[in-house]
Amino acid sequence: MAPLTSRARSVDRKPMTVWERMYLPAIAKGMSITFGHMFKKKPTVNYPEKTRPFSPVFRGLHVLNRDEQGRERCTACGLCAVACPAEAITMEAAERLPEEVNLYREEKYAAKYEINMLRCIFCGLCEEACPKDAIYLSETFAPANYTRKGFIYGKEELLIPNPVTQPEEFAKAQGNRAK
Repeated sequence: MAPLTSRARSVDRKPMTVWERMYLPAIAKGMSITFGHMFKKKPTVNYPEKTRPFSPVFRGLHVLNRDEQGRERCTACGLCAVACPAEAITMEAAERLPEEVNLYREEKYAAKYEINMLRCIFCGLCEEACPKDAIYLSETFAPANYTRKGFIYGKEELLIPNPVTQPEEFAKAQGNRAK
């Protein structure tokens, strides 16, 4: 039968020499590779003390944004939930009461806003779909957790600090994000 490709080679079946049976050349080659790696720069970063630089287009943890007066930007239009290919975002809309003018920008707001981080693929389509710049992906990544429930972030965890009452926390939460 003819070979299918010209890459086939016949296997050499000659007996091993004494030198090859002692495996000394193979051990020496393995040790040289090991010692060569000992003196190279370590690729590991000691995380809590040092952080590695991320790309400018890194997509991290979701954040619900506020405006300059500290009011929530989200109008519960649902475009982010519709744009999400993993269906990780769920929300419920509510009507703003007259005494809540300083809390919400528009007449409608998101009474319930949840993102299931186990389903999220960090594609950024929710950020692109939002007409009010209410949601963006920050420069931090989701922390580890032991339960599945810990990966479902509600509105309280996602909402950025108030810029009027907490300006330092607000600036830290925004990071190096382009305004």
